[in-house]
Amino acid sequence: MVECKTKNIFNKFFIDMQFKTSNEPLSIFSFSSLTDIVMLLVIFFLLTSQFVIQTGVKVKLPASKTNEPAASTQLIVTLTAGGAVYAGNEEVSIDQLPAKLNTMKAGITDNNLIIRADKTVAVDLVIQVIDAARSSGIDKFTIETERQQL
Repeated sequence: MVECKTKNIFNKFFIDMQFKTSNEPLSIFSFSSLTDIVMLLVIFFLLTSQFVIQTGVKVKLPASKTNEPAASTQLIVTLTAGGAVYAGNEEVSIDQLPAKLNTMKAGITDNNLIIRADKTVAVDLVIQVIDAARSSGIDKFTIETERQQL
């Protein structure tokens, strides 16, 4: 008897329900799911793109046809057109450079120095920087260049 009552209530509830069906297209489109997907794509590309770490000193680098990307390192010396020498973001004299390089390389295992010299800098100043780096125990040097525009 209990089984019959539940069956009758069940049938009565679902038989009386009428679903509206039509072949009309939706007049309202929800952009919320599309916005979510676009935001996820933006976040994905921001996180996976490579960010180039450059010091705050702006120099015009010499151009090269066979330019290769420099390995990222924290040992960067920048030489400006005015003859100023920057170790990282801090301006130092050429005499103070070996001591500054020693403090910069204290926590770094990579001994590769990137030299960012303006294209108008005299070669003599670049050689002085290399000598200062060698006296600090740095034996690898990379002179940073830009890709030459064709």
